Amino acid sequence: MQQTLTIIVPVYNEEDNLFRVEKELSDYLEICLVPAKVLFVNDGSIDKSQDAIVEICQRDKRFSYVSFKENRGLSAALKAGFDHVQSDLVGYIDSDLQTAPSDFNLLLAEIKDYDLVTGVRGNRKDSFVKNMSSTIANGIRRAFTHDGMDDTGCPLKIIKTDYAKRIPMFKGLHRFLPAMILLQEGKIKQVPVQHFPRIAGEAKYHLWNRLFGPLADCFAYLWMKRKYINYQIADSSADLKKP
Repeated sequence: MQQTLTIIVPVYNEEDNLFRVEKELSDYLEICLVPAKVLFVNDGSIDKSQDAIVEICQRDKRFSYVSFKENRGLSAALKAGFDHVQSDLVGYIDSDLQTAPSDFNLLLAEIKDYDLVTGVRGNRKDSFVKNMSSTIANGIRRAFTHDGMDDTGCPLKIIKTDYAKRIPMFKGLHRFLPAMILLQEGKIKQVPVQHFPRIAGEAKYHLWNRLFGPLADCFAYLWMKRKYINYQIADSSADLKKP
């Protein structure tokens, strides 16, 4: 049976980007390697993002949404997306469209043999400070997690849904998605993808939450790693044929 994909799009005050998101993702759904749909997660936006999301979803039934009462952050938005999807695969892309939806096909080409495939941004179109802080943060994270990933902040990922639903999310853990798949004894891979400058809206991350925040999160991850419960069911009465 052919797998299905739900693409999660977290949204926080992105009214100027959303109709462009609709166009780009609508075009991508036509060429996606598997049947796919889109789930917006409105993270308590205080601009007109929700009005735009509702308009998009009314216009195209391949788009749906959930909306938070108040802002809870990217990890919470991803957690809500993971909780709501029912497809075999779950994808993630930021609403700033600094990555290309078409590159999901590069990840889909690899997902059969892996449990998470993430993009790694080449020739990044960000400021020097943003690139440098991201490089340092990734180096610190790799030292703690040993996940071998060069760019866990890349907002282009595909995960097998049964693995995604088992991730014990907490604030900041979105940076550790590959490491959390490894805790489940899953397999991960990174694939080079395109990167573009932000056209509209404002970046939600600055030096503090891009560098010092992730350092604190590394200690949270180490605690999680020590306490993580992992098991596989060998047999169950649910597998017995009833008379």
